[in-house]
Amino acid sequence: MENWLAIENKIIIVTGGSSGIGEVIVEELLDVGAKVANFDLNDNQKKHDNLLFLQTDVSSKENVEQAVAKVVERFGTVDGLVNNAGINIPRLLVDSKEPNSMFELTEENFDKMVSINQKSLFLVSQAVGRILVAKKDGVIINMSSESGLEGSEGQSIYAATKAAANSLTRSWAKELGKSNIRVVGIAPGIMEATGLRTIAYEEALAYTRGITVEDLRAGYSKTTTIPLGRSGKLKEVADLVCFYLSNRASYITGVTTNIAGGKTRG
Repeated sequence: MENWLAIENKIIIVTGGSSGIGEVIVEELLDVGAKVANFDLNDNQKKHDNLLFLQTDVSSKENVEQAVAKVVERFGTVDGLVNNAGINIPRLLVDSKEPNSMFELTEENFDKMVSINQKSLFLVSQAVGRILVAKKDGVIINMSSESGLEGSEGQSIYAATKAAANSLTRSWAKELGKSNIRVVGIAPGIMEATGLRTIAYEEALAYTRGITVEDLRAGYSKTTTIPLGRSGKLKEVADLVCFYLSNRASYITGVTTNIAGGKTRG
């Protein structure tokens, strides 16, 4: 697999690489021989000769530019970027049961999700993009979500930021393609549980949908609308990331791939 992908020794930045999908992406990249810089607020204490952890607020221009500079100082350049960092705060536009409740959207909720899910894509892609443009080579991957294509009850702002990510992918592919840089998106659907699926998150999402936490959990494993009959594995997303970062995907740009087992709206 390493020889087929030929991304060993490539220098890849992954944002939000300490947990969830990001953590598995980092592990997979290290397994195929890439050198990885993890931009995250939290250090998961993973150690590897080819791994550089940099505590980074990806919504801060100063933090991002300093972190990218440290990657270049350590590894010499950057070859690819995986914009994975994201946050989801389930909230209703209007809570018909209790106006202004804790489950109704606030300006703070809005600003936080837009800042991390959308603004960070601009900041990190610009800082890395300058390096890629200078050498006329590289790949940027924007992690989206099925909700960005379909919308999502109780997750409207999160879904909107992912729809924005899809649009940025299309637009940047047109701009950066002139410099031989590919920009692609990946939109996971229902995936296996991670530590990010907290009780607080489940309670909030269940409330916004008018169901119990037990009903919500049952829905995660309901596979009648997924032709493949199961939830996705995080490694399957990481495999696609590795493929898109390789020259095996050299003619793929400007598209967002929905990785959801064929799930429909049904």
